[in-house]
Amino acid sequence: MEYMLYSTSTFVSVIQQVAIFTLFTSYEERHSLREIYLEFAMPQSLDTNRRVVLAERPNGLPNENTLRVEEGDIPQPGPGELLLRTVYLSLDPYMRGRMDDAKSYAEPVKIGEVMTGQVVAEVVSSNLNAFEPGDYVLSGSGWQDYALSNGKEVMNLGKEPQNPSWSLGIMGMPGYTAYAGLLKIGEPQPGETVVVAAASGPVGATVGQIAKIKNCKVIGIAGGADKCAHVVNNLGFDACIDHKADDFAEQLKAACPDGIDVYFENVGGKVLYTILPLLNAFARVPVCGVVSWYNLTGLPEGSDFGPAIMGTILRMKVKVQGFIIFDSFPKSTYKEFVQDMTQWLAKGEVQYKEQVVEGLENAPAALNDLLVGKSFGKVVVKVG
Repeated sequence: MEYMLYSTSTFVSVIQQVAIFTLFTSYEERHSLREIYLEFAMPQSLDTNRRVVLAERPNGLPNENTLRVEEGDIPQPGPGELLLRTVYLSLDPYMRGRMDDAKSYAEPVKIGEVMTGQVVAEVVSSNLNAFEPGDYVLSGSGWQDYALSNGKEVMNLGKEPQNPSWSLGIMGMPGYTAYAGLLKIGEPQPGETVVVAAASGPVGATVGQIAKIKNCKVIGIAGGADKCAHVVNNLGFDACIDHKADDFAEQLKAACPDGIDVYFENVGGKVLYTILPLLNAFARVPVCGVVSWYNLTGLPEGSDFGPAIMGTILRMKVKVQGFIIFDSFPKSTYKEFVQDMTQWLAKGEVQYKEQVVEGLENAPAALNDLLVGKSFGKVVVKVG
């Protein structure tokens, strides 16, 4: 199959020049010029497949040379295959790590390969008995309009699922990450103090709400007054501290007069360094991410906090455990998650905020916004 290649820095037509603007300016800037670029939007086609592939490995934050758009024919399914049309694409911090050629829990994306990602897709045609045209499915087919699948590791969501994009968020990987990491590693007890960073994001918001259900005192950390207000007023946290504040450390200490029993780590950086002296004896620290360090090209600037981190773990007998949601827990934990989260959502005990970005062409800029803390809620791209 032949694909037309478009460098994200050398589009030749007016439409393509507008496309590059939408690819690599911030979401806020693009939104203010919506009336301009909507005229030149690149909607999902019935006869063309767009694929966003890794063009080169980034050095720091991805730029206009990192990803490349290819256009080609829509693939046709053979025996035992499905043709999937992407409806929603999930954007997640782990994607930055998959761009690097480094040892990790999963193979890196190869140069020229479609950028990895979970999607909710519609079955266009099927040569498998378990799937019919019109079924919605959860699949790992990545940043493209159409994809073939053999049906393995594809979850059928049915013909008309309610809130299909939630399978990428609160009922998917982020929600399960929060549930399993907090309850199975953090093991919060009633009356304990639980602190979570990125508290307005899909994982942090869910961690805090589950901790409240478990009768804990919950302190969130977020960037900016609007996010902190959402965390307290809509999600029900006891307090939320703005990590951008000059007196961030003092505010956090005042909010945790009895210390911290559980710190759910997904950020790293200065937030982690501020948490360290507040950890109680036998505190638990589930680690699902360190997003503030994902774009580093070397060691962080400033003081070496290695001795402080390891010394605190030793002296305070802290349990620190990293985990990857796909292989760190038994299948029974996922079943528990689905049952509990379904009930909590139905009762209104868990609230969920979603940020929907329109168009595959806007995914690269939206991912960068996520990586630098400009997103608000679970980010999904409406592809088709």
